[in-house]
This record gives sequence, structure tokens and C-alpha cells, in this order.
Amino acid sequence: MEGITEGVNKMSVSETQKKNRIQVSNTKKSLFFYVNLSKRYMQQYNEVELSALGMAISTVVTIAEILKNNGFAVEKKIKTLTVDMRDEPGARPIPKAKIEIVLGKTEKFDELMAAEAEQNGDNEEHQN
Repeated sequence: MEGITEGVNKMSVSETQKKNRIQVSNTKKSLFFYVNLSKRYMQQYNEVELSALGMAISTVVTIAEILKNNGFAVEKKIKTLTVDMRDEPGARPIPKAKIEIVLGKTEKFDELMAAEAEQNGDNEEHQN
């Protein structure tokens, strides 16, 4: 048990912040899956980090813009970099573009979420 406590105490800030990271793919899930997941992460952690490689970068930018334009999020940080990826172990590294966007909740986030939940509840009632 002592070793676990020691390991947790030595954890860097970046390791603990990974809980609120969403690694976006442009092939696996729909755009609005990521938008809704981002809202849930912001509810839980007050901010979300969207991360993507290569062709999925435009998807991350679109998600961030939807959240910002609808009043849910504010941009906190944008980081672009190039990372070396390997298709298989021992293969030659291939440079890939990467983006990380950190979004935080707006002042009216909770109000907007409550209104959205109420609207969704009304829609369900009308469908039955």
C-alpha cells in the first residue's frame, strides 16, 4: 500500500490531467458524440482537452467551434506540434501533425445545460 501512495504522490500534474482528455478520431464516432462527450467532461472536470492527429485535426477544431459558438465553452489553450508515429515496432517514424485544444466552461454553461436537459425532456414527452 505504501508503494501505491508513494506512486500517487509522485504523479506529475500532466498525468492527473489526462482524465479530461478526449482523443478524437474522424472515423470512429460522430461529431456530435464528441460534442456531447465534451459537455459531460466539462460538467465533471470544468474543462476538457481535445486531442487529435493528422486528418482528425479538422474534427477537433469543428467540435471546439460548435461548443464556443453555442456558448458552452471558452478557449483556454491551443497547442500544435509534430509527433513521430510508427506503423509497427521497428518501422521508420513518420511525422504527424497533432493539436491539443483545452476548453473551459463559460459562466452560463450550467444554465445552458439545464435548458438543454429540459428541452430534451420535453421532446421525449411529445414522442410518447
